[in-house]
Amino acid sequence: MISNYEDALAFIHGRTQFKKSDHLDRMRLFMAKLGNPERQLSVIHVAGTNGKGSTVAFLRDLLMATGKTVGTFTSPFLMRFNERISVDGMPVPDQDLVALVNQIKPTVDELDATLEEGGPTEFEIITAMMFTYFKDRVDVAVVEVGIGGILDSTNVLTPEVSVITTIGYDHMKLLGNTLPEIAGQKAGIIKRGKPVVVGQLPEEALSVIEQKAIAEKSPIYRMDHEIMVQPLPDNAWEEKFKFRFDGFTFDAVKIQLLGQYQIANASCALAAFMLYQAAHHQPWDRHDTLTALAKTVWAGRFEPVNQDPLIVLDGAHNEPAVTEVTQLLKQKFSDRECYIVLAVLADKQYEKMLSLFQTVPHHHIILTTFQGPGTRHAVDPETLKTKHENDAHIDVVDNWQLAIGTALKTMSSDDLLLITGSLYFISDVRHFFLDNDDEA
Repeated sequence: MISNYEDALAFIHGRTQFKKSDHLDRMRLFMAKLGNPERQLSVIHVAGTNGKGSTVAFLRDLLMATGKTVGTFTSPFLMRFNERISVDGMPVPDQDLVALVNQIKPTVDELDATLEEGGPTEFEIITAMMFTYFKDRVDVAVVEVGIGGILDSTNVLTPEVSVITTIGYDHMKLLGNTLPEIAGQKAGIIKRGKPVVVGQLPEEALSVIEQKAIAEKSPIYRMDHEIMVQPLPDNAWEEKFKFRFDGFTFDAVKIQLLGQYQIANASCALAAFMLYQAAHHQPWDRHDTLTALAKTVWAGRFEPVNQDPLIVLDGAHNEPAVTEVTQLLKQKFSDRECYIVLAVLADKQYEKMLSLFQTVPHHHIILTTFQGPGTRHAVDPETLKTKHENDAHIDVVDNWQLAIGTALKTMSSDDLLLITGSLYFISDVRHFFLDNDDEA
């Protein structure tokens, strides 16, 4: 019997992270022994290279606006592990998490003893905890895929609606080296006869998704096809767009999350929400829907943590995400000096990410490092700088707190400081800023 929160986390994080296999048999057996809680849930399933978390957040607020109790499953967490399993935006309480671990641990122990390849992995256990927790608590669960789709442990569920936000290069060792290969993995969440909403994808990736939808007889709703969106003039801290789908038109949708990619995420969420409500023959209110979208926030996605000077955190951790962030900087902040404190995990596309940030007007980049999760570590900033010696606007400060301090001493109150490169990095930074605020 596990008696406290720390021991519960130690049990979860002490499990194997990955076991290479080409099936979900272990996860299905795990679920069967727990009574198949996933079959007792109404679910919207969200996959994609980037944009999953924001899309989940929009869906959560849209569904809550209809009076539903909404569970969300996301990864990774920013501040505390409990965020990954939340109900109506509130993370699972510590005592409930301990109870969940004790509830599933006997089954884990049994599978450890009886399966030749051993029992469930860390993510399989977290997924099982989520299904078990949501079973008797929520009206609908919005479940984010961990990695890929086909072999992700969440893929034992059958959703009401599937969403595929984006397809780009990330996790190539697991998902494949081409966009069609990666798209094939993501397409694995499409289920027989269930509608799928698709964001703005490269044509070669979209073709794979379309073929899978046809094979599964799943209605497909695509951005710029069935879902029509037109960005509208906006101010610096708001996006506004016209939205048309399934006979409905919204002339001016407003969202706080910045960037053209967030317009796409909100549009995918809105279309999926409308399809979900239609499938259940449930109404929705136009004003409540617009209000829900306007108030949605998602920590760590171009999140301002200070206004004077402007300091922003963004968890962009791969080439597609950095492409989106640099476009946002050029669109809304091209008139400012832009200081960028950048730390990237060594297993990411750090060369391409740095090159993209170099295209930002008036850039000043400080390369730094941080303590990565587990055995993963950040790329050495000195090594990264040696390949960009010709850019006088790149410096190295090994300690990230000192890197931030260096930027703040150099910049003026009119400039922008962006801290980015990894969700794990900005988790550390966010703790730093919030702890300092508490002390103040």
